[in-house]
Amino acid sequence: MIDRNLFNNTRIAFNLKSDSELERAYFLFKMISSQPLVRIGTAATNFALKANLPVEGLIRSTVFDHFCGGVNEDDCLDVVQKLYGKGVSSVLDFSVEGKEEEQQFDKALNKTLELIEFADKKEEMPIAVFKPTGFGRFHLYQKIGEGKALTEAEEQEWNRVKERFHMVCKLGKDKDVEILIDAEESWMQDAADELVEELMRSYNTEKPIVFNTLQCYRWDRLDYLKSLHQRAKKEGFKIGMKIVRGAYMEKERVRAEEKGYQSPICKDKSVTDENFNNTLGYILSNLSDIAVFIGTHNEDSSYLAMELMEKYTIKKNDNNVWFGQLYGMSDHISYNLASEGYNVAKYIPFGPVKDVMPYLIRRAEENTSVAGQTNRELELIKTERKRRKL
Repeated sequence: MIDRNLFNNTRIAFNLKSDSELERAYFLFKMISSQPLVRIGTAATNFALKANLPVEGLIRSTVFDHFCGGVNEDDCLDVVQKLYGKGVSSVLDFSVEGKEEEQQFDKALNKTLELIEFADKKEEMPIAVFKPTGFGRFHLYQKIGEGKALTEAEEQEWNRVKERFHMVCKLGKDKDVEILIDAEESWMQDAADELVEELMRSYNTEKPIVFNTLQCYRWDRLDYLKSLHQRAKKEGFKIGMKIVRGAYMEKERVRAEEKGYQSPICKDKSVTDENFNNTLGYILSNLSDIAVFIGTHNEDSSYLAMELMEKYTIKKNDNNVWFGQLYGMSDHISYNLASEGYNVAKYIPFGPVKDVMPYLIRRAEENTSVAGQTNRELELIKTERKRRKL
């Protein structure tokens, strides 16, 4: 039987945090819980950075150090090793928002290849990650997804995008490092899905190396997975799939309304939760064909995954099942799962402070908008503060 109080254990959840780090976390989540404060803080930070005011030190010692591993890979090593000491692996995520130029795409490619080489030498880092738009222009994916004819220059451009994907996945296979490819907005995702399926055919012949991402706030994703599964069985390749709830909801709804098509987003959170859990159930009942990275900060979905693994007699450390959370969030899920022997990885963003700010601002805004997320973090931190005082 699964203990449904597992995630209340704050001693294990915050074991790595010193008293001062715990106080910093309390202060940050208290700030994030207030929408007006997040808006004011975001505007002030953006202004200070653009005006070159000396605020990087303050940002680094507060929000950056809580949510990021460091400014470069080597800077993250201390965090990576500390986490691994508690049984938690790391996925280093270069979180600099790219510009849409060939030079930038090549830079992102080289950084991803470096990270795979870096991960290859460290058992603490079995997984690497990148975003499709890190390797190619958003509108190029969109144009292909919409079935529009490409110009000759665009054909060549798309071939370069494909080449970047292949270089990363080939190196991942050679080094036995799993590659997670993030999902983005629905109107560019069809082209990305098609390309990632092509990569799975090439590199997932023996075991899943290449992982696509399903955003389960889209109501069509489970059907897509089922049809992909049929093709994979027929053609003899394995599926790797990261499942998340999703990150572009407001944008998706606004665009659907503006363009007059049916929104791809589930009608409310309860339907999204059901879709996520059904997708999770489908994968765990087909684990011989599909490996899964369960990207969730949701306690109920995490408990459900544990229960389904027990039901299907899946070992806790089966490499086809990973749980993942973002660094600086949901430590009560990550560390308690790891203490029970499950495979757990933290996504650890890194990059120069100024360049990572758009990521950090998005994190703050997401935490403010997700009902209950910030309050749960605060409640757990308060419990741990009390426990330490006693």
